[in-house]
Amino acid sequence: MSASRSERTVVLGAGLMGRLLACELARSGHAVDVYDAGTAEAPGSAAHVAAAMLAPLAESAVTELGVVRMGSHALVRWPELIATLGQPVFFQQQGTLVLWHRQDAAEATRFQQLLAATARDMPQLPGLQVLDGSGVARLEPAIGERFAQGLYLPGEGQLDNRELLSALLHRLQSLGAAVHWNSPRAPADFDERYGGWLFDCRGLGARTDWQALRGVRGEVVRLHAPEVTLTRPTRLLHPRYPLYIAPKPGGVFVIGATEIESDDLSPASVRSTLELLSAAYTVHPGFAEGRVIELCSQCRPTLHDNLPALRWLGARRLQINGLYRHGFLIAPAMLDVVMECISQGRSALAERFALRVETLPG
Repeated sequence: MSASRSERTVVLGAGLMGRLLACELARSGHAVDVYDAGTAEAPGSAAHVAAAMLAPLAESAVTELGVVRMGSHALVRWPELIATLGQPVFFQQQGTLVLWHRQDAAEATRFQQLLAATARDMPQLPGLQVLDGSGVARLEPAIGERFAQGLYLPGEGQLDNRELLSALLHRLQSLGAAVHWNSPRAPADFDERYGGWLFDCRGLGARTDWQALRGVRGEVVRLHAPEVTLTRPTRLLHPRYPLYIAPKPGGVFVIGATEIESDDLSPASVRSTLELLSAAYTVHPGFAEGRVIELCSQCRPTLHDNLPALRWLGARRLQINGLYRHGFLIAPAMLDVVMECISQGRSALAERFALRVETLPG
């Protein structure tokens, strides 16, 4: 299954995973063609809308250890990958701040217990720190002592998703890859006469070929609030709609919470929008004077167990999918696994991450 240099290679899908993989293949000397059903801006794609938080310990409350290990791997790999792109991409590792209101103390206790269990299994992760009100104020003076308690997860980070997507595309084009927009393709469009490598990274676009895929809807508000000076991703615990606030360059904040078992891509609901904005206001009243730049809805490609997977369609055909809500957190690990698979026929990293690698029967 090893891949040779200058071999013809097709990547289906130009989202985060498709661009990242296509760049690495082109950098390695492959002649790459990328096909995508949409445009370069991909305004409705999961990668375009996402907050791009890199929070393995925080996410351990809702996912498996394999994903946490992939996220820990990504915190090392993202700076290395960004350094090859030739364009600036915002990236920081100032940790995650977790807050809650007094009435949600039980949810905070449950969350802390889940993180403590992860810390026991992965002692290499920076340990969480329990904060009192003055500790919260020291980390984020803009919040003051509005919260009596909090948690700080050092070392976690974030990047700017849109800067990254743009830089990946620029790098891909500079490497000589051909990108075909408004050109939907499926593996069946490349028959046995094609002969080269094919990687299917279409996300939900691959549902006709991977029937276990489903969409999980999210709704996100992007605000311009330059008077709000939060410096790190902040999560507000709530038993029904845990909120995240991710600061971006230029006084922009991405605020989101909802996960709805639906592939409905209609505009965001009034109720969800009110809940998001009201919860953000309780964290910092300066959000009341912010300006709504975008109100977005999108669907994340998800498999039955909410975990990513690879699937061999043939000796030179590999599907990569199911990144769910963890796309930016796990994409570098998925990339490194794929590159091991095509060069060695197997991946030690996949075993380390407990990543499912399937082969179709027959």
